[in-house]
Amino acid sequence: MGPRLLLVPFGFLALLLPPPRRAEFSPSLDSDFTFTLPAGRKECFYQPMRREASLELEYQVLDGAGLDVDFHLMSPKGETLVFDERKSDGVHTVETEDGDYMFCFDNTFSTISEKVIFFELILDNMGEDGQDQEDWKKYVTGTDLLDMKLEDILESINSVKARLSKSVQIQTLLRAFEARDRNIQESNFDRVNFWSMVNLGVMVVVSAVQVYMLKSLFEDKRKSRT
Repeated sequence: MGPRLLLVPFGFLALLLPPPRRAEFSPSLDSDFTFTLPAGRKECFYQPMRREASLELEYQVLDGAGLDVDFHLMSPKGETLVFDERKSDGVHTVETEDGDYMFCFDNTFSTISEKVIFFELILDNMGEDGQDQEDWKKYVTGTDLLDMKLEDILESINSVKARLSKSVQIQTLLRAFEARDRNIQESNFDRVNFWSMVNLGVMVVVSAVQVYMLKSLFEDKRKSRT
């Protein structure tokens, strides 16, 4: 009996084959963080960066007496790139090189009040965008008859990506502003209530003293004769 021929459906064979490589765009890395900085303390963070990338950092003091903090940004070589003294917010963008960048929030000047600090990091040009574009060009071989060029598509997508990233950033900042304003309003509300109770207590005491004084004026202190 001769050998049998095994027939495999084409659809099943396609499932067994590895999928073709798909080119992807490297999006901007965006992250935000909120933390509490105790009085008399200093907190530092490290961010590894690549050469010819971009580091954008925005911070804001949401709560705490004075709404201020000292901010330092150091390069991988230990050079001071940015120094803000006793500020409530700031936005800084630097072109980076290979290495770890350090940024610190300093509250050592305050001995009583802790600070609630929000900061956001936006890292651009951290991926292989150029390699992705070359990968896209390999997959459009033979499409010269299309009216729209690949470069136009990439430019449009990058423009949309940039605008979406900016929209997300603005929404995050608006949430931070709303949190700071809410903290200020709650602090003012508590302060108004406290001093209102103090004034009410003073008024009650003064009223009681006045009633006592008036009552004492009309008392007959002469002793009756028997």
